[in-house]
Amino acid sequence: MASDPREDLVTHLPAMRAFALSLTRNSATADDLVQDAIVKAWSNFDKFEPGTNLRAWLFTILRNTYYSMHRKRRREVEDPDGVLAAHLSEKPHHDGRLALADFKVAFAKLPDEQREALILVGAEGFSYEEAAATCGCAVGTIKSRVNRARVRLAELMHLNDADDIAMTDPVTLAGLSSKRPA
Repeated sequence: MASDPREDLVTHLPAMRAFALSLTRNSATADDLVQDAIVKAWSNFDKFEPGTNLRAWLFTILRNTYYSMHRKRRREVEDPDGVLAAHLSEKPHHDGRLALADFKVAFAKLPDEQREALILVGAEGFSYEEAAATCGCAVGTIKSRVNRARVRLAELMHLNDADDIAMTDPVTLAGLSSKRPA
């Protein structure tokens, strides 16, 4: 009766480690590779055909595990500090929709003149002079209305500083922005 191939597994470990070391050129990685290969072999012993070459089967598993690991690492980028990942993150789209809903409620509470001035200057991009001509009033009046509207919107939306205005909706952001249009 032939011995259980699981019992012979230990005899192949030194050769597997040497092979893994030749592939990885790093002892810690080689040890991890051998361990992964042994785990795969152990969990798949039902697929091993007794009487065939156990060493070749183990080395095939080891080699395939190495190439799988190598392919995976080529797709990965080392980022131990998370700097790269921070640049790849994206603000959830629903935040903008929620902020826009809050903005619409607050915007509806503004007096008509302030809403009109804010739409012309903030959303439509009119200069203060163009908005004043459109509304038939002085440039200073438009500037005052826009400023009061922005301050009131910030109060209604509980915004304290520019960092709180990080919305995904550019129209909302333009309406709350304190920059004079170009």
